[in-house]
Amino acid sequence: MESEKKNTIITSERIRDGERRSKFRVRVWERREDEHRELKPWEQHSSIISIPRFDYNAPQALLDHSHCGFLITCPIKREKSATKEAISILSKFITSLQGVTPESSESLVANITAKRRKICSEKADSKQTNDAENDQKTEDGVVSEENCSVSTKTDMNVEKSLLSLVKLTRSGLLLFTFPRNSSPDTVDIVSDIFHSVELGKLKSLSWCHRIFPIQATCRLDEENLQVVVRNLVQRFLDKKQKKFESPIKFAVGYDRRGVDEKEMKIRKCDSQSSESSALLDRNKCFTIVAGVVKEIISDSVVDLKSPELVVLIELLPLSGISNGLPVVAVSVLPYNLVRTKPRLCIKPLISDSKTSKGQS
Repeated sequence: MESEKKNTIITSERIRDGERRSKFRVRVWERREDEHRELKPWEQHSSIISIPRFDYNAPQALLDHSHCGFLITCPIKREKSATKEAISILSKFITSLQGVTPESSESLVANITAKRRKICSEKADSKQTNDAENDQKTEDGVVSEENCSVSTKTDMNVEKSLLSLVKLTRSGLLLFTFPRNSSPDTVDIVSDIFHSVELGKLKSLSWCHRIFPIQATCRLDEENLQVVVRNLVQRFLDKKQKKFESPIKFAVGYDRRGVDEKEMKIRKCDSQSSESSALLDRNKCFTIVAGVVKEIISDSVVDLKSPELVVLIELLPLSGISNGLPVVAVSVLPYNLVRTKPRLCIKPLISDSKTSKGQS
């Protein structure tokens, strides 16, 4: 009888212990569910990866005025990861910009820090309501503060760089633009990135395949394209400050980014845009650019194997622009930043084996 009573007591204690454990698991599960209910899906993502929002005014600004920036290729459906990686890279090489004063930078940092402290304090208060797990909550609060400080640094880099993220209609592409009043040398920035990768100072990239430095943007019509190319070629010659061997070799590259077909279908329904649609022809664009180069450099010849200067034109698939003239990004680059085979384009930042797995 005594042994049966002991077994009964032990069994009942085990049952109560199991019930306590199950209730604790339920409370933990409910608490986690409540935390997830407080944040919307996009808020949960932004709390983990701090990336800027799209600047929906940027497409119209690119139509109205010339901007400089960066066009980055990445794997399809990995745009957010590439955005985070691009921001961390560019923030290291963009040191000083026009229009950014110490006072404005300090005010931006103060505002971001205040917002982060408010969010962290609200989370800490909500976590300290359960006295049974007070110690664990305190540790979580410390971790949250550290995470907030990391996010604050990332947001500071985004805000201080003044880069706008522009929404595009094609996957596998990122477009960052500077304000109209800021004109940093994007070619030098990309050159420094390549140099750091070669020296091993910059860790291996995972998502950003190519970074195309945009020196200027314009509408794809003959007049605007001639003006932009003329200015950039002259700037290239002035910057080199040396005499090239005669004749000077140059090449022209034009990447349509798969936009031509869509734009042509739109323009076939609009008879008034017949003149602008003619410039979508690759040969016509080459003729216009080559004419400008020969106008500035009389003793110049086309050489696709080893050009001394390369004019690259990238058609930008901007979102939110309907029945408008296409916008292109233009840059005049030295030979060490481009690749001529299998086609003329900017050099990749990662190996070809990685690039072949995604969009190059």
